[in-house]
Amino acid sequence: MMREHQLVIIGAGPAGLAAALEAEKAGLEDIVLLERDEYLGGILQQCIHNGFGLNYFGEELTGPEYAERFIDDVRESSVKIRLKTMVLNISPDKKITAINEEEGMIFLKAQAIILAMGCRERTREALKIPGTRPAGILTAGTAQRFINIEGYLPGREVVILGSGDIGLIMARRMALEGAEVKGVLEIMPYSSGLVRNKVQCLDDFGIPLKLQHTVDYIYGKQRLEAVDVIQVDDNFNRLTETKERIECDTLLLSVGLIPENELSQDMGLKLADGSGGPPVNELRETEIPGVYACGNVLQVHDLVDYVSEEAEVAARGAANFIKDSLKKREKEIIIEPGRGINFVIPHKISYQDESRKLIRHFLRVDEPRENIKIVIRDEAGSQIARFGREIVTPGEMETVKLPESLIPEGTGKLEFSIEAEGVEENGK
Repeated sequence: MMREHQLVIIGAGPAGLAAALEAEKAGLEDIVLLERDEYLGGILQQCIHNGFGLNYFGEELTGPEYAERFIDDVRESSVKIRLKTMVLNISPDKKITAINEEEGMIFLKAQAIILAMGCRERTREALKIPGTRPAGILTAGTAQRFINIEGYLPGREVVILGSGDIGLIMARRMALEGAEVKGVLEIMPYSSGLVRNKVQCLDDFGIPLKLQHTVDYIYGKQRLEAVDVIQVDDNFNRLTETKERIECDTLLLSVGLIPENELSQDMGLKLADGSGGPPVNELRETEIPGVYACGNVLQVHDLVDYVSEEAEVAARGAANFIKDSLKKREKEIIIEPGRGINFVIPHKISYQDESRKLIRHFLRVDEPRENIKIVIRDEAGSQIARFGREIVTPGEMETVKLPESLIPEGTGKLEFSIEAEGVEENGK
């Protein structure tokens, strides 16, 4: 039997929870939250370190504490929660097929859908590291779950490949649990995580970070025994004379996150270059009207605070779509990344909103730079705004709030680019 609902949210991590609460606040009364895991909160439940909530709540929380604030509110709301429910398919006309052990197959029809499935980690297979296939090779997130939720220490002598935030955090976590972390390897000439995590997780614990290094070979039969570590040049060519063998029983991989967009692609959504998620407008609406995406399924965020804020944007958009209160612009504005920018979100501005004064944009740069300006130009090439930054890195997301009043009437394109002309005050 097909059950009809106003709004269905896929995923009950930080994005799904925030979206559910904001949608109810916006006046929706029939909201369903589907989660494949056995608990709410998603990845936050295994992130027991602090550093969450500084922007959103104005105080420092652990991951479970941050999640608990949303979970408590959701449980007291009218939102219908279905745990241990796997979504199998979503059709372009917003029909959802899911399954769980209590109800069996479930068929839902939604007026609007919010995609909040999060992301997953890249594995050894994605890197094609040669060698044997012993035990002891884990993604950093898997190791984090083993320690913080299951209560197991994955190994005693550890090498970490990749300097993403979770890899840096797990270097500290493994050291605190008594393991010897022999080093963190990063193939790029810079760390790909937040500066604060490098300082607090590596420098403060004396853990070496080897830039422009990678794993060249893996040894071991039953259990990992050693890895060959090699330096690369600026073109990623291996420098054979630098090869070094390091004995270890555990290799943790922190080599990037991939937005979980299998369901998105199955329903016909294409994925954008750079971000890995579907193209969206300023309300986080995808190319399918009434289908929204937010959180790490749209773009991998550094801070969960931004995930919550973005989910609220998507929820307000979905609520207004259901109420049919959105007004299209006469000319849609396409947003393009220019020099020095990998991607910008949103990808376009589609709606008019007389109450809206600022449009927040998220972007990532292609390499570290100092004393630059993020410059926004219209389709005629005229500069309409610039935002000064002392330091930008690919590992740290940048956000700018563009006053809508600065967007020229009738323009059809905005380009974001980097210009190295020193730091100036924000504004036009």
